[in-house]
Amino acid sequence: MSTIILEEYSEFLEKTAPEVRHVIENTFADAARVISPAGLKKYLDGAKALCRLGRGNDLVITYLEVMPQIVKECGEDIIDDCITAAMKASSMVSGEVIALLLSNLPNVARHFGGDARLVQGYLTFIHQLASTAARGLRPMLSHIDQLLSKLTLSGLRRWANFGAKAYRRDYKNLTAYFNLESADSRAMLERERRGILFVKVQRKLNFYLRALWGRDFFIRPTGADYTDFRPYIEDRILYVPDAVDDIKVNDITITGLELYRATVAHMAAHMMYAAGPMSAEQLSPAQLFFIGLLEDARVEYKAVQDFPGLKTLLRNLMLVEYKEKSEHPTMEVLEKFTLQLLDSSVQGDDETLNQFAAKFHSEIEAKQDDNHFSWLMGVELYNIFASRKTMPSLRILERYRLSYRDDNRIIWQYEDINWDKGVEYIAASKAQERYIVSPLMMAHEVDCELAGDDAQVIWTCKDVMRVYEDDLTDNATSFNDIMGSEPISDPFHYQEWDYQIQLHRPDWATIYERRPHKADPEIIDNILTLHKPIAHRIRQIIDLLAPAGVQRQRGLEDGDEIDLNAAVDAMIAIRMGEQPSPRITMRNVLKTRDLSIVVLLDLSESTNETIGDSEKTVLELTREAATLVSVAMEGIGDPFALHGFASDGRHDVQYFRFKDFNEHFSDDAKARLAGMKGGLSTRMGAALRHAGSHLHKQQEKRKLILLVTDGEPADIDERDPQHLRFDTKKAVEELYSTGVLTYCLTLDPNADNYVKRIFGENNYTIVDNVERLPEQLPLLFASLTG
Repeated sequence: MSTIILEEYSEFLEKTAPEVRHVIENTFADAARVISPAGLKKYLDGAKALCRLGRGNDLVITYLEVMPQIVKECGEDIIDDCITAAMKASSMVSGEVIALLLSNLPNVARHFGGDARLVQGYLTFIHQLASTAARGLRPMLSHIDQLLSKLTLSGLRRWANFGAKAYRRDYKNLTAYFNLESADSRAMLERERRGILFVKVQRKLNFYLRALWGRDFFIRPTGADYTDFRPYIEDRILYVPDAVDDIKVNDITITGLELYRATVAHMAAHMMYAAGPMSAEQLSPAQLFFIGLLEDARVEYKAVQDFPGLKTLLRNLMLVEYKEKSEHPTMEVLEKFTLQLLDSSVQGDDETLNQFAAKFHSEIEAKQDDNHFSWLMGVELYNIFASRKTMPSLRILERYRLSYRDDNRIIWQYEDINWDKGVEYIAASKAQERYIVSPLMMAHEVDCELAGDDAQVIWTCKDVMRVYEDDLTDNATSFNDIMGSEPISDPFHYQEWDYQIQLHRPDWATIYERRPHKADPEIIDNILTLHKPIAHRIRQIIDLLAPAGVQRQRGLEDGDEIDLNAAVDAMIAIRMGEQPSPRITMRNVLKTRDLSIVVLLDLSESTNETIGDSEKTVLELTREAATLVSVAMEGIGDPFALHGFASDGRHDVQYFRFKDFNEHFSDDAKARLAGMKGGLSTRMGAALRHAGSHLHKQQEKRKLILLVTDGEPADIDERDPQHLRFDTKKAVEELYSTGVLTYCLTLDPNADNYVKRIFGENNYTIVDNVERLPEQLPLLFASLTG
């Protein structure tokens, strides 16, 4: 491969100077070990471009020698950035300065821990400095190792910008400043010097987290050069400041290393002890802050339970006394209150907050794994301060002074607008065309015995075609009733679990989707009229669960429009000589319920029976419950489907689709639901797998199967009652591994013997009073999806 690539540049090699060609031939083998073929092409293209600059062979040789070392530290994407930086600098400085810049880059990359983004920021800084103080670039690059051993990239930028502004027209003092010879230069160096650099302790932090949790975490430094910076977690990477200072607490000094340890331990606790993000729907920014405050307390409680030594470190950081007072007295109250949430023995002056902290400590043991507990407690704490009318502004809340805590972006889930969501698309060439024709046209048309339900053109006779033309009685039978057969789908084959041999039986059960019978849709309308008392509760469910629509998300670096309040705060910070926050944009996002549901109904023969003293059959009660829950889901807007199943052995599992995801709960769907009948057996595992296949086609992230049944799995061809139970349990586990949750609502009073083992401890409900099924199913849906 290396020979092939070099042959592509044979003309370029012949025209280059002998010394350059010799370097290429010697370094190319080493470069090929760390750079991919595509990267090697960019590497050699860069050498050609630098040759065309005409700035001497030393520049090209330096580039060829150091670029593999830079790629080894930062990755091959940095090649384009280095070439671009050299080309930009060529119009402002000499080739020797550019060569010096490139020769220092491997050491610079090591100082930045191999972070490509920080190296890109360094190259951008060099370009800006070359445009304002080009004479200072050579002396500064001569001392760059010394500077980066004491300064962060942000500190280096501030140190260089001071010299460039102070000695813009005084070239002699400008050179002395960047050569570290002037008193101003050394004074600014000491002023910008930070306590400890991240690159000095990166390995220690990695080993520290691995010792605590037995796994690796990715930690990256980032420039903390603006006022409201906080550490953050993004794409499962911990971003921390590139340097921190020591902190003194009374007679105790917390070193920068200890502050780093507290920061990464707190951020890692978020990743280890949070089962998933919380929804930010219908919450104000202040409420998000208070819920995040309680979530911080919850994960710290979990971490301290596992590693008691962390409590001393976190406690010392909470006892820090700040020289300057906070802009709002509530912030000082909150900063002291965090210690009460960490240590139950600490009491404050506010009795209401003392009671709140006592409630937190009394309940946290039982609810330590539930982030919804943080949500409820956070809203309660917000209401306490809101009722006192002592709520600070969002700008002040974001300047929370516990420096080791991150900005909590990881605990929230925001939904973006999805313009692709809509009705299922069917190509025009695949759509069926239906025509209503007269009996005469139908009689003269050539029959096609091979035409089935997938025919492209379907003719329907508007009048009844009779077997005998002279039979005009009302009891006459038509051709379709005599000769026609109900169409079914192609077979769907599914595996089945055999618990005795602990293996799957491949393609064991066969499912056919059958067209449901239709009845009068007024039956469904009568059900809604009959259950008017429950309708009020269903309207409450719709009001509580309906998505909030478009909401505004603030505090973004790359939003869609400028946030005027944040922009004004940034201008104020600039006028005051502070570094402004770059998060001055906002975005309008659509808050939707990203959930799709299949309500799967058991239609076995046992549903035709009554249970207990009820006058209605199980099938009638199931129809009523399905109707009411459909009204609720239709009002909320969740995509849902109503399906049913029954089985006649493993070769004929019948599956009925009363309503699909891409249709409304219309009269057609009501007619199919009204016409459903009970019969045959209950092969539950195959039906669940088929329902899951329909859910997997949906775009929503959350998927749920709500199974309504009156008994355990059974079929006529299985004598072992445990076989289908274990198969159903395996089907539930398979669906869960693919992101589909299965919940069972059973009417069997003896279901305690098996339902818990099949669906899990918290994934089933037994309805004791079967007549309350129509009322309980919508409530169960609300509790599962709220």
